Amino acid sequence: MDIRVHATHMTLGEELQELIREKVEHATRVFDETGAIDVELSKEHNPRISGERIRLEITSTVVGQVVRVEAAGGDERAALDAAIDKYERRLRRLKDRLITRHRKGSEKRLNDGPHEVEDSTQEDHELRIDRVKRFAVKPMTPQEAALQMELLGHSFYLFLNAETDRYGVLYRRRGGSLGLIEPQ
Repeated sequence: MDIRVHATHMTLGEELQELIREKVEHATRVFDETGAIDVELSKEHNPRISGERIRLEITSTVVGQVVRVEAAGGDERAALDAAIDKYERRLRRLKDRLITRHRKGSEKRLNDGPHEVEDSTQEDHELRIDRVKRFAVKPMTPQEAALQMELLGHSFYLFLNAETDRYGVLYRRRGGSLGLIEPQ
């Protein structure tokens, strides 16, 4: 198993790196085969966030799905324990959903009812782009996109709908339900 440990604004000792590798390897026991796993630790120097100075992020690819968790703590071990708990829960949820989907056999569609469009016109003349992300878009069903969005922990997800060959955006609504935006 390929576990890469990186640090930003701090140095890692061999003992801590070995502890991280050991805990991540233990958490991935749910799946037989996992891709490369990246663990990134960073230290915030802002004294106002002393309770969450250490931030730990785990990113991996499991059965073709990207799983990403993030946690913060007062020290490295607290952040590691919180991140490992989240990571293990996400992996278990992914495993349960894969098993459930395999057993169902029938395919359900998201948003079979009428499509709603939420109009929010808020003018802000000083908008700026802080970060640009680029990623490969592969065809998937809306159900797979919902799973991927949840595994990444995002509130929206852009995907290529395998059923319609069009791009769509899946997003989480205020009530916790999901919405799907598709072009006409």
